[in-house]
Amino acid sequence: MAGVLVVVCMVVLKWIKPEGVWRQIALALGSGMVLRYVYWRTAYTLPPISQWEYFIPAITLYLAEMYSVAMLALSLFAVIDPLPSRKPPRQLDDEELPTVDVFVPSYNESDDLLASTLAAAKAMDYPADKMTVWLLDDGGTDQKCEAEDATAALVAQNRRARLQALSESMGVRYLTRARNEHAKAGNLNNGLAHSTADLVAVFDADHAPTRDFLTRTVGYFSEDPKLFLVQTPHFFINPDPVERNLVTFDSMPSENEMFYGLIQRGLDRWNSAFFCGSAAVLRREALNDTSGFSGVSVTEDCETALDLHSRGWASLYVDRPLVAGLQPTTFAEFIGQRTRWAQGMLQILLLKWPSFKRGLTFPQRICYASSTLFWMFPFARMIFLISPLFYLFFSLKIFNSSGSEFLAYVATYMLINILMQNYLYSNYRWPWFSELYEYIQGVYLIRPLISVFGNPYKPTFRVTSKDESRSEGRISELAAPFYVIFAVLSLAVVATVWRLITQPYDTDITLVVGGWNLFNLVIVGCALGVVSERRDLRKRERIEMSRRCEIFIEGRSIPGTIIDASTGGVQIRVPAAEVRNVKAEDVIELQLGRSGTLEADKRLEVIVRGSQTDDGSVLLGCSIHAASADEYSVIADMVFSDSERWVAFQERRRNEVGAIRGTLRFLGIALFQTGRGLLYLLMEIGNYTSRKNAPAGVR
Repeated sequence: MAGVLVVVCMVVLKWIKPEGVWRQIALALGSGMVLRYVYWRTAYTLPPISQWEYFIPAITLYLAEMYSVAMLALSLFAVIDPLPSRKPPRQLDDEELPTVDVFVPSYNESDDLLASTLAAAKAMDYPADKMTVWLLDDGGTDQKCEAEDATAALVAQNRRARLQALSESMGVRYLTRARNEHAKAGNLNNGLAHSTADLVAVFDADHAPTRDFLTRTVGYFSEDPKLFLVQTPHFFINPDPVERNLVTFDSMPSENEMFYGLIQRGLDRWNSAFFCGSAAVLRREALNDTSGFSGVSVTEDCETALDLHSRGWASLYVDRPLVAGLQPTTFAEFIGQRTRWAQGMLQILLLKWPSFKRGLTFPQRICYASSTLFWMFPFARMIFLISPLFYLFFSLKIFNSSGSEFLAYVATYMLINILMQNYLYSNYRWPWFSELYEYIQGVYLIRPLISVFGNPYKPTFRVTSKDESRSEGRISELAAPFYVIFAVLSLAVVATVWRLITQPYDTDITLVVGGWNLFNLVIVGCALGVVSERRDLRKRERIEMSRRCEIFIEGRSIPGTIIDASTGGVQIRVPAAEVRNVKAEDVIELQLGRSGTLEADKRLEVIVRGSQTDDGSVLLGCSIHAASADEYSVIADMVFSDSERWVAFQERRRNEVGAIRGTLRFLGIALFQTGRGLLYLLMEIGNYTSRKNAPAGVR
């Protein structure tokens, strides 16, 4: 009855007013029930230590649960009252504006990708005499150009020559160094050593800033002399492998929304918002206080913020997307990125001990503990996955509970957990997708995390590739463990049915454990869809828009509207009567407009690839092949300049589905993706069999 009463109160309070003091009352009620569960779980459910074959797996599960409860408590502290979106800073006169060095660190990115980011950086609204853009090239260092491998050395030399020419044509400074020491942190510190501006803006090579990036960030530094950081969200224009393969990118809040949309605002409440490696502005004076960017861990961004916070410097978070970035497109790249994040945060935990670091306030200690301890989730997630198997396969009762106790304590705890997450993250994360993301990462993160425990200094920085496309659907090269786990959990379902038939006296516990295993199977089945990579012929993401333009054909000017664009193509709507003679491979000139007027300096040649009629109009699909700095500048203005476009797209996805509807939607997605993942497996087996049976010359 206590559990039912609290659940009803939380639902009613959410219906009345889901924010402010009512939100805090509901979360306090939920926390009380969680503590009730912790007491019951500790005092009544563990088997005696003398029965070691039961006790060892039982205590392992218990510790995983207590970790989850501890992380819930830390999260509650961090996001119980997130700061609202900040007002824009005071606009400074040109004479008041500080000088800014814009760093774009690079390692192995393509020339086109770099050119797009550099062009967007150059186009930011800021006095030209007070802003210097730097390309920091770690792919053309002396060490690489003089490598023993002659082929690798030639690649580095050619890269250096190309990027020097590109930088000169775009009016940016090219800088490399002697050796690739301390990875990205070392590259950034080399940039600091060769520059002098008051502030430093950092953009990853695939993070193109909007025109208003500096006008919405720089002014804050004049308001607080101890401010070392203004961080903005990492906004991505392409889906990650989960969103791409489950087809949820346009309809569901992205995975990073929970962190950048809510958690960073919660951390900002406690002066604990930290540097995320890109889309940020930092004060040079503060960086000089720590001899530059920290490089002990492979997550130099969070480590740098920790060191500066401990020295009394302040940070600030602006919740507005002001960059357009790229995410890993394949599951293997995604796991590589998350491996670096997990190892780096564990390095900070082991080498810096943020909870005990001198100089931090008590709230900062809790916030950094939450951020670093979060990456221990793979251990808990895998324990939750295998624990039901101890009973279903080996009859080990590692959780002493009757069916009625399960309903009174465990079921209530799980339901309240869902409601508390819905209170905390309702518009930023749909139910059960956190569990899915943690599971697909957990399978591969445990081993790298164990290696950090063995040697915290061992991990090295690895650049994540994000500029790839897939020409055919396939199963990821990392998919095998997921299919094996799915098969094992499916056998456990069979074991559940067998136990219900042959051991009716244990029906209640069998139903509980079997239901737990079935829930795990739903998550694992959904993961099969994640590792079944969809075909994707487009190398660059198209951005929907509505922008005035004109096209010029044989001296004629025709008004049109750009309806979508990327760095490699554009689709234009024009009156059908005006373009009767346009055909594929025709070269036409495109002139951009803004606020209803055309811009004389924004002209670009495009090649028609196809057309189709649409309600009295013609849609022209055109490709772009930029070759000059002016052309890259036009493309950057067309695709990346407007932050309002990113704000609108972000808001469209921030829709709350509720705990019940969200659960049903997840179940529907999981069932469909399970079937799709199994179908991909059958296709892969069929292709393998065909290749094996083909004549030698055909193979």
